[in-house]
Amino acid sequence: MEIISQEPVQEGEAPAVCAEARGAGKPPLSVSVRALCAFAARQGDLDLRFTPSPTAQQGREGHLLVARRRGESYESEIVLSAVWGDLKVSGRADGYDPRRNDLEEIKTHRGRIEDIPANQQALHRAQARLYGWMFCEARGLEQLTVSRVYLEIGLEAESRVSETLSAAALREFAGSLCERYAGWARSEARHREQRQRWLATLAFPLPAFRPGQRELAAAVWRACRSGERLRVEAPTGLGKTLGTLYPALRAMADRPLDRIAMLSARTTARQVALDAFAQIRAEQPHPQRMPLRVIEIVARERACEHPDKACHGESCPLARGFYDRLPAARRQACDVDLLDQATTREIALAHRICPYFFSMEWLRWCDVAIGDYHYWFDRYAVLAALTAEFEWKVAVLIDEAHQLVARTRAMYSASASAAALIALQPQLPPALRGAVGDLLNQWEQLVDAHTVPSTASDPAEPSRWQQLPEPPEDWLRALHRFNSRLGDHVTEQGRAASPTVLEAWFDGLSFASLADNFGEHSLCELSLAEAGELPEAQGLLPRTSDRAQLTLRNVVPAPFIRPRLELADSVVMFSATLNPPDYDGNLLGLPDSTSTLRLASPFDPDRLRVSVLPVSTRITDRARTLPRVLAALAREYHREPGNYLAFFSSFDYLQQAFTRFRAEHPDITTWAQTRSMTDASRTAFLERFHPEGQGIGFAVLGGAFGEGIDLPGRRLIGAFIATLGMPQVDAVNEAIAARMDKLFERGHDYTYLIPGLQKVVQAAGRVIRSPEDRGMLMLIDARYSWPRYQQLLPAAWGLG
Repeated sequence: MEIISQEPVQEGEAPAVCAEARGAGKPPLSVSVRALCAFAARQGDLDLRFTPSPTAQQGREGHLLVARRRGESYESEIVLSAVWGDLKVSGRADGYDPRRNDLEEIKTHRGRIEDIPANQQALHRAQARLYGWMFCEARGLEQLTVSRVYLEIGLEAESRVSETLSAAALREFAGSLCERYAGWARSEARHREQRQRWLATLAFPLPAFRPGQRELAAAVWRACRSGERLRVEAPTGLGKTLGTLYPALRAMADRPLDRIAMLSARTTARQVALDAFAQIRAEQPHPQRMPLRVIEIVARERACEHPDKACHGESCPLARGFYDRLPAARRQACDVDLLDQATTREIALAHRICPYFFSMEWLRWCDVAIGDYHYWFDRYAVLAALTAEFEWKVAVLIDEAHQLVARTRAMYSASASAAALIALQPQLPPALRGAVGDLLNQWEQLVDAHTVPSTASDPAEPSRWQQLPEPPEDWLRALHRFNSRLGDHVTEQGRAASPTVLEAWFDGLSFASLADNFGEHSLCELSLAEAGELPEAQGLLPRTSDRAQLTLRNVVPAPFIRPRLELADSVVMFSATLNPPDYDGNLLGLPDSTSTLRLASPFDPDRLRVSVLPVSTRITDRARTLPRVLAALAREYHREPGNYLAFFSSFDYLQQAFTRFRAEHPDITTWAQTRSMTDASRTAFLERFHPEGQGIGFAVLGGAFGEGIDLPGRRLIGAFIATLGMPQVDAVNEAIAARMDKLFERGHDYTYLIPGLQKVVQAAGRVIRSPEDRGMLMLIDARYSWPRYQQLLPAAWGLG
């Protein structure tokens, strides 16, 4: 296909600013062609419909193929630059054919050219014209043919969109983009100057530091200023969030930090960070607005205004014309310092654009981003990708850092099931029957080859769970073939591809990618699910193999996380529970140069009365010891009526305790956490803890109420913690322990003890929230008296 157009842009002389800038010396502003077009040339709808794209390697090979076809006179990879006013634009044109006086911008793709979104084609056109402008400037040409060459990578077929333009027309087009960008870039430069001046004089927003907070701030400032890695274990109530954000901001004034990323695992922690910035703003001489841009990033599901619609202009009204209205929304956002979720939504809806994708755009222009861990550590992390692309210097602050091991393990784990493939079959074309049959056959062979009877009396039933040494080679080859055929089908379907089929393809590619990188950092597990556990199969599970599942369970995230830690300019991890240092150091891959700071509690230890109830809470002993446990709860409550939390290690244990306690002590008000609580029910649970209230709330240790909640004063005066919080001993955890023992010789500690006691310390931290608080903590298990366990608990508790 070849499309030729003549002079689609208006002729005209370039603005006088271009000629005036010739002798102005080196321009103070510079930008790449790609970045200039991304800012100034996008137009039309937001369109996230799937369009298959080649890999980076396929793209490079495609460029070489086109160059070979052109002959010896063809010029490739032409370095270009040009100046417009005070802006220098630079880039690399793909190729020039002197026989046709044709400058080519080569784009590799898969599928139909018609399925390339209009906003992407507009970018391609702008890039080609900018290269054309710079080429004419460099070669002194009066006219040039500018072509976009689309190479379908599978068929190796070219489609060409060409336009012949005068140098003056190209200059005029370039000038419109450059003026748009330069105006914004000058505004950005002014903002950065104002920000740096303000930060250099930024005062701590409180009259004085809390005990330990100054030491914390000094250590964080040194780490951010020097590009170091720092771990901080600081108890609840010290003011870790403010004590970390403030010195990071001051460090930003001392060295060229582009951004600060404040990452946490919970919404409540992100709100604390937003509150800290509001506090900083309120204490400044001119509190109405800070010269600082802070944005809260929330999950797409939480920000979506039309969850029933697809993310493209033909479906969602907030995607329609997104890029046309984005500049006005961006200008309005410049006048706001704290863009929390509500403010981001307000601005986006005022301009009729999607709030979530507006927040993603604002990541390019903010100074501080507050969000979940996955924006930096996930395989597809947006903030990390932008940092790598634009070579930003980012200080990464990781709140609740004790959560990072579990969260990143989940990010680099994946599962596949035969039932999911069976459920997908009706949506697949006949051409895929062979690939589907091969993969189902491999599922059957896999189960047959690893059948180990669960019991001697039931030899036909395989074990529900087995560990395999590695992903099965034959099964994996069948998966790769299925992924390839499914990818061909998706490519043929283009925008018409079913979302369910797309999701299955992405899941298959994700699993295959992790399998190809399998190593000692992960376990490979074969398991059998009960039919009722797989609703997607709709009961069509006549064979044992149809219930089979393969799981790649990451247990050492370090190989995946270490590059992200290295990408950051500086890293500060902080939590109340980062003991011992080798735990997260080994599992996350922290460098040996990482510093560790441990701070004592800022509160008088005498204000927390700690006791140990020496009973056994092991599963086999719970029925026998439960009466003593409940009697201790009632005794402490009657000693000082008020609000208490009683933590148990599982819902089963909680329900046994709750039911029996209510029957034996009806005079004491009680309420309990339940499975799958909604936001409203969690709020109702916490509202029971009011200053004048009395009663005991029963909760699961390590759950929603075990950390991240603030119940100061009389809202909570005591906590009971039954068990050590250790995970259940089962086949999966025993396999993890064996791997931890092999790699670090700390199998039991890394799998059971440390994660359990982290939950204990976090739950205990709910009691004393301010210097005025006073309360009690009862640790219910005889093992709390053992020195081996006491060394992992706060010294202020006075147990050892």
